[in-house]
Amino acid sequence: MCCWSPHPEPSLPSLKRTHTTLFSWPPFRRMSSQTPDSSSRGQGSSPQESCGPQTALHVDGMRAAVLLRLVPLVFAVVTTCVFISTYVGFRMRTIRVPRWLGLASKEETRVPKFKCGLRKSCPTDYFAFKINSGAANVVGPSMCFENQMIMSPVKNNVDRGLNIALINGTTGVMVKYSSFDMYSGDPDHLVKFLKEIPEDMLVLVASYDDPGTKLNDAIRKLFSDLGSTHAKQLGFRDSWVFLGAKNLKNKSPFEQWLKNVPQQNKYDGWPELLELQGCVPKKVF
Repeated sequence: MCCWSPHPEPSLPSLKRTHTTLFSWPPFRRMSSQTPDSSSRGQGSSPQESCGPQTALHVDGMRAAVLLRLVPLVFAVVTTCVFISTYVGFRMRTIRVPRWLGLASKEETRVPKFKCGLRKSCPTDYFAFKINSGAANVVGPSMCFENQMIMSPVKNNVDRGLNIALINGTTGVMVKYSSFDMYSGDPDHLVKFLKEIPEDMLVLVASYDDPGTKLNDAIRKLFSDLGSTHAKQLGFRDSWVFLGAKNLKNKSPFEQWLKNVPQQNKYDGWPELLELQGCVPKKVF
């Protein structure tokens, strides 16, 4: 039996309408469609008028935030552009187009290279040479003649004491070389070597470590006959470089000597190394 109710249940279409009204989107659509109540009318202002200043403040804040975010980006872009332009300008000034093409630039000044690394070129009838003494007991001496390294630590033909090379004064070819230990070696070997030097031979000498402990009067005289001025004073751990020849009438202009003075030594117990370079004439001795 069906009972009658004074309040009938709503139909399905009305429920759907109620659901749509409660969850309508966007919400401000409902707010804008609302009619102001009596209290707002009494105050004489509309909802749009009361929210106007707040909305403007909100927009201004958003604009300021956007501007603040853009400042670092603009700064980074400007800095990158400046760096790239500066770098490209520097590279264009440094690397010239002729170098890319493999051509020599006319404006480029090249340092001329002379034999044995000399500061100037030798005349036609002269030999170029350079002699370096040893540095303390660490770095051995070296001799260069006509752009050829004839004695050096790299060639492994130098040793402690006196290092001597004999060069043909006419052809410039090395004939003989040897090293003599003047600290614990036999000085008679050096006496024999110096006495057997043939005529027309150039004699190149470089000290290493100690050239003077076993140096006797006979050896000093033989070096003096080759044109040395300082062989008489040569002593313990002195630095000495010399170029001479047999039976010279005058003293050789190619000689340097530095005495071992503990208070003035550059190295611990040794004076600094010496370098002798120049042009020696052929057959002049």
